[in-house]
Amino acid sequence: MVALRKRPPEPMTLTEFLAWEPKDRSGRTWQLIDGEPLAMAPGNETHGAIQNEIAALLRNHLLERDSPCRSITEPGIVPQTGASRNYRVPDIGVTCAPPSDGHALPEPVLLVEILSPSNAKATRANVWPYTTIPSVREITVVHSTRIEAELLRRHPDGNWPDGPQIFGPGDTLTLSSIDFVAPLSLLYRTTIFATR
Repeated sequence: MVALRKRPPEPMTLTEFLAWEPKDRSGRTWQLIDGEPLAMAPGNETHGAIQNEIAALLRNHLLERDSPCRSITEPGIVPQTGASRNYRVPDIGVTCAPPSDGHALPEPVLLVEILSPSNAKATRANVWPYTTIPSVREITVVHSTRIEAELLRRHPDGNWPDGPQIFGPGDTLTLSSIDFVAPLSLLYRTTIFATR
């Protein structure tokens, strides 16, 4: 008897993904990666505290400057490359475009990912697709296991650097896309790192 190979499922399109209702009712966030829906691993308390602090700092900064820009937690992002089969979800995104009722954040200028042991591979896999979005000027990866951040800033000619600029304890983080400057340690104010 000859065993028949199972055909792999057809890749899901972005339109199908946005209409899809997963059978998993855990409330987890899902991404579409090259046509395959993938659930995101939940973050720990430190991850959530860092996300909350960054979102609050960015929001307050934008309010103080009376900026038209806004900060959104866990926004949907559609990279330019592979747009019909990708929907990524960073921890925070900033856009200066007017509010919309869409599923994807329009014209993001800054994207922030928080790197945790449970999501390191998926987080790093998201960074390259973010660079394909013409409006994105900066991508920041903030570590949750130590006070450290990696910053990729698009050059004026539109190209990206070969590697990130690294910030550590005692450093000041500057996000030129929104004129934000703060001690990196401030992002960790409500974490176990604040007491060390």
